[in-house]
Amino acid sequence: MDKVETLVIGAGVVGLAIGAELSQSQNVLVIEQNTHFGEHTSSRNSEVIHAGIYYPKNSLKASLCVQGKAHLYKHCQAFHVPVKPIGKVLIAQNHDEAEKLEAIRLQALNNGVDDLVWLSKQSQPNYAPDLNLCAALYSPSTGIIDSHQLMCSFITQIQQNQSLYVANTRFVKAVPDENGFVVYLSCNGEEMQLHCKNLINTAGLFAQDIAHHIEGINHALIPELRYCRGQYFTYQGKHPFKHLIYPVPEQHGLGIHATLDMANQLKFGPDTEFIDSLNYQTDATQKAKFVSAIKRYWPYLDETKLHCDYAGIRPKLTLSGQQDFVIQTELQHGITGLVNLFGIESPGLTASMAIAKHVKNAMQT
Repeated sequence: MDKVETLVIGAGVVGLAIGAELSQSQNVLVIEQNTHFGEHTSSRNSEVIHAGIYYPKNSLKASLCVQGKAHLYKHCQAFHVPVKPIGKVLIAQNHDEAEKLEAIRLQALNNGVDDLVWLSKQSQPNYAPDLNLCAALYSPSTGIIDSHQLMCSFITQIQQNQSLYVANTRFVKAVPDENGFVVYLSCNGEEMQLHCKNLINTAGLFAQDIAHHIEGINHALIPELRYCRGQYFTYQGKHPFKHLIYPVPEQHGLGIHATLDMANQLKFGPDTEFIDSLNYQTDATQKAKFVSAIKRYWPYLDETKLHCDYAGIRPKLTLSGQQDFVIQTELQHGITGLVNLFGIESPGLTASMAIAKHVKNAMQT
């Protein structure tokens, strides 16, 4: 039977970051059930490097986002991953929302994000032109990244460290033994087994299903998965924006905000819709909802240039309110060498390298 020290299930951005981190000191195999890495949440998002502003103090999201942002900018420079720290403008359109912005600023300070600045009335048009607003905060450390190239850089690290990434390999089940796990895999339809000392489940939208097929886990510890679909509309034509534009956050997320990609393409989204199964179908009939939300802060929107683009699905654990990352180790489930990651949604991309270091530290304790 083939042996590997650590098996990582799922080659999204977090799984690949963990593989890159661990491969510096041990033999790692990262497996992916699909033909390509990062086909789900990792490639269907806003590609934003978040500053760490909104998350509750002492949450994993807050600490790992702030740490991950710093790691990510350094990594991108070292590995020539396209990245732009273009900044984000958070806007308020009335007095109540301005008070919420102040609460957000204080929350950011609690999280160690101390670079937010209020934009004066004179400077607002330079940062947020043509917008309907009464107050605005600027986050200079927010940026955008080429997530595909980031994942490629992690694979490069894994391979340079004599470890492996393998696609078209589906996890079937794992059985703990005295030295780790016997893992059953399906590779291009062929069944095979291997032995690993450590097993890391970072399968994103499939993490709960994986956990149910690891013998010895108390199923009561596996949180329910809620598919939360968000779609994006692109804007075809010239626009006045140089920074990301975010309205005051909504209950289920950050609302329909305006982001830019590496080619300066403007897009809006995501919206929020809980669905029963994995379904990336877009719905062009939602355009009116997008137009209404966008015109609230950008009244000059030319809606004829707004077109339905793509959808992503977030692995939510709750239907409302704040949720944190769930990273379960032996302390929670009692199985030596096993780490389960659940609910790794935004800011998972930003936090990916910090999540990897967190997992590595947890395995050493």
